[in-house]
This record gives sequence, C-alpha cells and structure tokens, in this order.
Amino acid sequence: MFLFVKVNENLCWRLKMLKYVLLILPLMMFSVSGLSKNKNMLIDDFTNKPEKHWKFITDQVMGGVSNGKLNFFQENGRNCANMSGNVSTANNGGFIQFRKKLKNPPKKIYEGLKLVARGNNQTYFIHLRTRGTFLPWQYYQAPFRVSKDWAAVEVKFSDFKRSGILLREKIDPKSLKSVGVVAFGRNHVANVDVCEVSFF
Repeated sequence: MFLFVKVNENLCWRLKMLKYVLLILPLMMFSVSGLSKNKNMLIDDFTNKPEKHWKFITDQVMGGVSNGKLNFFQENGRNCANMSGNVSTANNGGFIQFRKKLKNPPKKIYEGLKLVARGNNQTYFIHLRTRGTFLPWQYYQAPFRVSKDWAAVEVKFSDFKRSGILLREKIDPKSLKSVGVVAFGRNHVANVDVCEVSFF
C-alpha cells in the first residue's frame, strides 16, 4: 500500500512538472525570438557634422579619371548627403564613393544594411570593409537601385559578395570597419542622395 501511494505521488509530481514545462516553453521561445529581432542601429543620419565623418574618394588615387563631389543638404527637415559625378573606366578606373569609418561595429545580431535613398534611376553599390580587408582594393559589395523618389533599401549581409578569394566568403558583421556608397564599374553619370544609413 505504501509503495502504491509513493508511486502515485511521484507520477503526480512528474505530471505537474511536465505541465509546467509545456506552459513555460512557448513563452521562452517567444522571448528568444524577440531578442533575435533587434531594432535598427543607426549608423548615420547626417545630422552631426557629416563632413567630418564621411570621406569622398575617386579612382584618381590609383590613376583613374573619374570625378565628382560630395555635398550635404537639408530637405523637409531631413539631413542628407548627395554624391554626384562622372564615372569612367579609362586608365583601369571606374568608381567614385563616399565612405565612413565605423568606430562601433554592431555587437548584436543584425540581418544587413538599410539605406534611405533616391537618385537618377541607376544601380549603385554598398561596399563594406572588415578587419580582414587589408588591401585597398578588398571589400564586400552588394548592389541597390534608386529611383527619383525616396525609398528604404534593405540589403542583407548574405547578399554581399567578396571582391576576391583571399577574403572569407561571408561577412562577419562584428568585424566591420567602414561602409561606403559607391558608383562603380561602368561609364555613367552618378547622382545619388542618402538621408539614413543603419543596420536592420
């Protein structure tokens, strides 16, 4: 009789624990899911002396003949950057860009990079450099297209392609050291506005 009561007590205790686990597990999964979806991390909205943080670079540093300029302006209460110029592939050139060093790479998990941009109906590129890009011509690249209207553009880290086989195939976001907006690779007129850059 004592053994039967003892077995029943153990069974009841185990059933209670099982009910508790089944109740708490969905809550834990929901919590973890919420943590994995971080809010955007702003890289720049061009409000805090952007001319000190963004550098304009052309292929003239390597003998090319592309030219252009970087300006900052306000529109409808927003601060923005405008890059314009002529991209030429002559003399093995073919790019103009504006780039910012990242002092604080993301420590959380983000999916990619977000731009709010507009332009002249052309395809532009985002170039990312990491601690593994030692040489000036090394980067990770992904395209994005703009129209005459402002639009948010999201590019996942998985969409970025390395510039050469010496780089690891996939980006480690925690090792990022700079982000650049680039007109690249063909003869064309560049004109692109950006008012926000962030991680999403």
